[in-house]
Amino acid sequence: MNSILVLILGAVVIYVGYFIYARRIDQNVIQPDAKKATPAKMFMDGVDFTPASRNVLFGYQFKSIAALGPITGPIIAVQWGWFPALLWIILGTFFIGWVQDYGAMMMGVRREGDSMGALSYKLISPRARNILMIFLYFYLLLIMGSFGNAVGKTLMINPKVPLGMIAVVLMGILAGQMTYKWKQDIIFTTAVTVALTFLGIWLSTTAPVAKFFNGLYGLPESPVWFLGNTQAQVIGTLLVIVFCYLGSVMPIWSFAQPINYISFWIVSLGVLGGVLGMLIWRPGMGDFPAFTKFTTASGPLWPMLFVTIACGAISGWHSLVSSSGTARQLEAETDAMPVGGGAMFMEMFFAIVAFLTATAAFGGFQGYQDAGGAGKALAVFSGGLANFLSHIGIPKDFGTAYGSVFLTIMALTIMQLVIRFMRVASAELVGEKFPAMKNVHVGTIVALILTLVFVWVIPWLTIWSAFGAANQLMAGLALMLIALWAMSEGRKHTWALYPAAFMIVTTLAALLYLAYDNFFVKLPKAATAQAGIAAVLVGVIALVLVIAAAILVYDGWKALRKPQEKKAPAKA
Repeated sequence: MNSILVLILGAVVIYVGYFIYARRIDQNVIQPDAKKATPAKMFMDGVDFTPASRNVLFGYQFKSIAALGPITGPIIAVQWGWFPALLWIILGTFFIGWVQDYGAMMMGVRREGDSMGALSYKLISPRARNILMIFLYFYLLLIMGSFGNAVGKTLMINPKVPLGMIAVVLMGILAGQMTYKWKQDIIFTTAVTVALTFLGIWLSTTAPVAKFFNGLYGLPESPVWFLGNTQAQVIGTLLVIVFCYLGSVMPIWSFAQPINYISFWIVSLGVLGGVLGMLIWRPGMGDFPAFTKFTTASGPLWPMLFVTIACGAISGWHSLVSSSGTARQLEAETDAMPVGGGAMFMEMFFAIVAFLTATAAFGGFQGYQDAGGAGKALAVFSGGLANFLSHIGIPKDFGTAYGSVFLTIMALTIMQLVIRFMRVASAELVGEKFPAMKNVHVGTIVALILTLVFVWVIPWLTIWSAFGAANQLMAGLALMLIALWAMSEGRKHTWALYPAAFMIVTTLAALLYLAYDNFFVKLPKAATAQAGIAAVLVGVIALVLVIAAAILVYDGWKALRKPQEKKAPAKA
């Protein structure tokens, strides 16, 4: 298989999926009204409810949904072979991914910006709200643990990364001031801040900067401080924690939204450069097999492949961003399709590029394994992107550093929103009994302390599988809510219900497999206390999520049956 054919296939799927299937649902089923007031305009508070241009929101949405999932997921999943991974990326997005993102956004808009907890209360049952909030909190904690592990203990300890990330943050804050306070033109603002961000990334590759961070981290051989975590990993993780704290407590227009918008351009230009490099180079997949075997080190193809590619095909995280985030910023209902549906199809293309960094950038399967394989997916992506960029004249040293900053951006721009959602969820769940949890700083600090525990105790690959399963289960539950909402408005709902059924069954199976694997395989073989604790934590969380999801599905099924029961004729 040639990389160019894969890119063409992705482009065709995007065209048919977005311009034909998605638009048909949009126009014939949902029927958005451009004149109807949106929650952003009705409840504008300058914090969460803030009207924004669809152009800004597209960048915000894309960078709020696209994290490490569409990168690491495909790179890990090709261990089953390139064909099943590519097939799931394409079919998952076409039939399920955009449905969830767009449906959750329109549901949020039509329900006045309600959170997922409030929506479950109204659409399913009163107890569903508390169950969903428990599910959400553990699920979000898994996101923070998996992404925090990858960034704090791998990416941020590269001395060429921190200054580049600081540049992204500062230019994002500047972009927010230029857009909302100084009323500057968006094109001028984008050009200035993106150019200065790339300057910062270039400076991060210079010798003086590397020398400073080498000293800070105690490199080249950073000493171990505790639980196997080195000085560099501890400091790198704490830098991540500071960023997430600011992203949670500051008004969304001044920090999270503009940083994610600038990050969109940094990421998009990197993807564009990689695609141009592929078009010039036109690499094939060499000896990369279409299929390897049904069961690999990560488990059986079904259900584990479908949760390993945790974004790029479908991701439950997107429903939270779309319903409780972007839905509160839309200026018009008609913006939902280009922002919600469009960003998801773009993420699919991004996942395809990541897929090609594993299958084509190193010449084949042996090159993929030599670059690190599934166990070092981040290094595979950075090296693969650098190989692509080298064909448009970008030095590999800069390309590798840029790839690492790229990955850091992908994770941190999501993590700041995750912490925001965690402190909202904890306030809704226990705020009445513990009023202090309603304070944004208290809720944020509690979430960050729990994050540190997960990052410093559980290995990355162990927590990644648990995150993927919880993430995809969240997608199934969100699709069930969308189907219930569409049904409540008297609209067709099978376009969301059938994908919901597939995702719920698949991900419950994955979580049960993970619980069994951690309790009966990894725990008995644990060589250290830390490994044993990690196995128990992941196993317990998997079972908690299964129980919570089972209750939600049961209540959801009863809610789906109610209209049919009312229409059933009375028996004589």
